[in-house]
Amino acid sequence: MDVHAMIDVSFRIDAGEFVAVMGPSGSGKSTLMNLLGCLDLPSSGSYLLESLDIRTLSPNQQADVRNKRIGFVFQNFNLLPRASALENVELPLLYGRVSNSHTIAREALERVGLAERAMHRPNELSGGERQRVAIARAIVNNPAIVLADEPTGNLDTRTGIEIIKIFSRLNAEGTTIIIVTHERDVASKARRIIQMKDGRIHQDMLAEGIVA
Repeated sequence: MDVHAMIDVSFRIDAGEFVAVMGPSGSGKSTLMNLLGCLDLPSSGSYLLESLDIRTLSPNQQADVRNKRIGFVFQNFNLLPRASALENVELPLLYGRVSNSHTIAREALERVGLAERAMHRPNELSGGERQRVAIARAIVNNPAIVLADEPTGNLDTRTGIEIIKIFSRLNAEGTTIIIVTHERDVASKARRIIQMKDGRIHQDMLAEGIVA
């Protein structure tokens, strides 16, 4: 018996959008995030990212897309504990063998307001500061999209609001943002909400008028 995590899902996200993906456990939102992040491949259909059909790419090409065209932000930050904030942000640049990685990483930290904490390790930073480092790492390569999976899930309400403000500012600067969240007040800060249910898109709507 075939089990389908997602069924007849079709949508388009244009450059510069700010989209929130919502849904209960088992709705398919995590599967969708994995597909958008090129961490999994669809068993049928296609996924086009900047006109590239991801299914046709080799594993190495997919890895290159993940590193250069997609920025990831996770609930648990996923920072290297023994590396400084600056070194954590530098990682995608080192993988891509980018010159001037030190300068570029510091500029990314400046964009999230954390340049003065560049030499601190994660255990010397608050939860909100760790998430800022993670966001700086996600944007350091100027990716096509930033995918954030429950980015406020481990933060208190006040800190979570500050993190969402950073995403909103990055979006205003032209970065495409896609956030998976179960928090309605977080989703309401996006411009568009995709609601998943039973592996399908239940609703796809503008966030205007959504009550937080």
